[in-house]
Amino acid sequence: MLAAMSERAFVPVAVAVLTVSDTRTLETDTSGGTAVQRLQDAGHTIAARRIVPDEIETIREQLREYIADPDIDVVVTTGGTGVTARDVTPEAMAPLVTKAIPGFGELFRMLSFREIGTSTIQSRAEAALCDTTYVFVLPGSTGAVRLAMDEILLSQLDIRHRPCNFVELLPRIRGDRPKPR
Repeated sequence: MLAAMSERAFVPVAVAVLTVSDTRTLETDTSGGTAVQRLQDAGHTIAARRIVPDEIETIREQLREYIADPDIDVVVTTGGTGVTARDVTPEAMAPLVTKAIPGFGELFRMLSFREIGTSTIQSRAEAALCDTTYVFVLPGSTGAVRLAMDEILLSQLDIRHRPCNFVELLPRIRGDRPKPR
């Protein structure tokens, strides 16, 4: 059963989209492009978009920059969530995590199972609150990004979504004060 939308006015959030890839460019990054398009279509602002190589320190440094930026509320990463040696996005985020959000990865894999079966266990998709910024670590496939956006994130990033959502929690996460802009 899907939750209802409330009568509240939509509140856009500022999102940074970070693609982790050794081979993609902005022109060939269909996963990052899918995230950007869906977020913009929903009314959110794209505060930044970058591509970084699959290198733990480079990813971590970019995440740190986004998390510290007062103009960014949410970070969505694509890529680097598999199990090969070059898949290090979760490890890059790990020391930056204030509070893990394990339900995101659990729900993502449950929904993904409908599409790709047991292959979903190879995804290490996850989410966390890093200081006062939400970070969502998605697989690099366009289908996985579409699934995460359409089935989880677009509703959770909409303050009208009931019974609860991530956007309505931002003031409390920030100590009832707006993130400095």
